[in-house]
Amino acid sequence: MTETITAHKARTTAAPPTLGALGLFTVLLAAALPLIDFFIVNVALPTIGHDLAASETMLELVVAGYGLAYAVLLVLGGRLGDLFGRRRLFLGGMAAFGLTSLACGLAPSAWALVAARVAQGAASAAMLPQVLATIQAATSGQRRAKAMGLYGATAGLSMVAGQILGGVLVAATPLSFLFGAGTGWRSVFLVNVPVVLVGLFLAARTVPETRSQHPEPVDGPGTVLLAAALLTLLAPLTEGRAAGWPLWTWLSLAAFPFVAAAFYAVERRADRQGRTPLVPPSLFALTSLRRGLALIVPFSIGFSGFMFVIAVALQQGAGRGPVAAGLALVPMAVVFFFVSLAGPRLVARYGTRVVTAGAAIQGVGVALMALATWYSWPDLGLVELLPGAAVAGAGQALQLPVVFRIVLSEVPAARAGVGSGVMITTQQSSLALGVATLGTLFLSLVPGLGMRDALVTTLLVQLAGVALTGLLSLRLPRTIG
Repeated sequence: MTETITAHKARTTAAPPTLGALGLFTVLLAAALPLIDFFIVNVALPTIGHDLAASETMLELVVAGYGLAYAVLLVLGGRLGDLFGRRRLFLGGMAAFGLTSLACGLAPSAWALVAARVAQGAASAAMLPQVLATIQAATSGQRRAKAMGLYGATAGLSMVAGQILGGVLVAATPLSFLFGAGTGWRSVFLVNVPVVLVGLFLAARTVPETRSQHPEPVDGPGTVLLAAALLTLLAPLTEGRAAGWPLWTWLSLAAFPFVAAAFYAVERRADRQGRTPLVPPSLFALTSLRRGLALIVPFSIGFSGFMFVIAVALQQGAGRGPVAAGLALVPMAVVFFFVSLAGPRLVARYGTRVVTAGAAIQGVGVALMALATWYSWPDLGLVELLPGAAVAGAGQALQLPVVFRIVLSEVPAARAGVGSGVMITTQQSSLALGVATLGTLFLSLVPGLGMRDALVTTLLVQLAGVALTGLLSLRLPRTIG
């Protein structure tokens, strides 16, 4: 009897799961993969189009197929992790990401590549929400603050590094002896496979199992309506220009507000009836989450739009090769990394006003890049962009990691998967919107204005977005819990 009581006490007082240093490295490695893959294809698209005889519409689908599947399924991925165990979903999602990356790298045709990219996006949606949810559930106090800061730094650095890595891999053509000349684009996908194998080995030993103590079942109607809302908005915006804006794009955009309203009504009714909606409206009662998400939208739109536009401008306008186009962003990546390391100390001292300062600094950087484009075109490259890219990278590093911490700072551990899914869905949808809106603006302006003026105009539009993020940052809570 005494032994039974002792065993029961041991179970009830067992230490909560802890994410060690190697476990944190492993989940951050996994967090980097989907973001790198979103941006890595930007500099590879011309080579893919030539090798697979793919039209511009097909190339848009290579980007959009991944982004849409990723965005649509992220919240569901977070809910499934809460329900079945985050480590289980993390391992399964990572394995699927490796297999779909292999399928992308071996794709024999453009349609096969699009299908593999859609599957790769779905795998990312299963894997990535578990990263933030595991950090939330298996860390606390200063360790959680540091881990969240590192996650934000990893996310920002991955988005820049993806484009740099893509340029190097495309030009290196290490697989030309297997697939022939001009097939270096396959390396941008196949490089994921060994990384995933290492990640799976480490994750099986270092990532603890966590799940919600009160798991919420999957909300079928909410899942379908959220997917429909995102598709009716993102599909026409990403495919419309390349397809010539056919009737379906306008019908889809017209349907979006009605589908979004239906989603909100269904979720609110489920919340009021005591059921468990996919995205609980009560979650948005958290001031930090609501205001942080509002800031993520313009930041991510500007970031992804810039990355897409600069890749096209440097290669097709300034005549730079993929390596030169990628290396032009090295100053941004290097400065982002080092400034993000100082972020936690600055936040501890100055609070969320660090985000406001970051927006101002990023604005200066974007303005410098616009001036460099105006005066140096077409001789635009690493040297000409260096001052602006470095300053912009510093500003971005003071915003993204901090805002991620703010969004999740008040989310209960039991809803960590849902909260992280909502945040990443907002970010991913905004990244897709950035390519669709700023990318479409830039490509539409090129025939009439020329490449230089189109790039300058797009940078000025981004500058307006940076100003908006600065204004929104003034409404953030002064301190982070």
